[in-house]
Amino acid sequence: MGILREEDKIEVKRFFEERLKDKVKILLFTQKINCRFCNETEELLREVSGLSEDKIELDIKNITIEKEEADKYNVDKVPAILILDKDGNDKGIRFFGIPAGYEFASLLESISMVSKGESGLSEEIKEELKKIDKDVHLQVFVTPSCPYCPQMVILSHKFAFENDRIKGEMIEVAEFPELGEAYEVMSVPKTVINDKDFIEGAVPTDHYLNKILEVLNKSD
Repeated sequence: MGILREEDKIEVKRFFEERLKDKVKILLFTQKINCRFCNETEELLREVSGLSEDKIELDIKNITIEKEEADKYNVDKVPAILILDKDGNDKGIRFFGIPAGYEFASLLESISMVSKGESGLSEEIKEELKKIDKDVHLQVFVTPSCPYCPQMVILSHKFAFENDRIKGEMIEVAEFPELGEAYEVMSVPKTVINDKDFIEGAVPTDHYLNKILEVLNKSD
């Protein structure tokens, strides 16, 4: 028995047919032991990629055996999902943990964005993001049952897509409780910016950008 229901597969297949343009590569880092949802994440991605075999390539790597490859992408925990463009370029988009529940929408939207080569952000926001010349690390802590979390995950991925200095990560807090404890995650979504500041809840795009710029200015 698969992860996706048959009716879900029909909807996802239609979504891909309507939204995908160029080929994308999904890179999954996993391992067979000491990983709560690695097997389920792999099964989910096999099902998803199978719904658009001409546009989605799935590459599965064992983080222990292929440590050099994991280090190349700064992947230090599993399951880890990266969405690469048609030329294999890393767009800074990360999912740590299974993108289940409401986060399945984040996965589909991120695949679509990279395939189309368009974030959908306003030109004004794009221009401001292009001006960022420092590294930005965005960690969005989520749970699958949180309806407001995808907004912040997708927004973080859009920011990462527009600037190579930005990395946008979804972190499923139940799978990485040590991180949740370290960042004092009491509710979700909670977005940690460069380990220096955070945003609780879902916020508009301009508010998010201004908070990031505020954090960067403080570090000068």
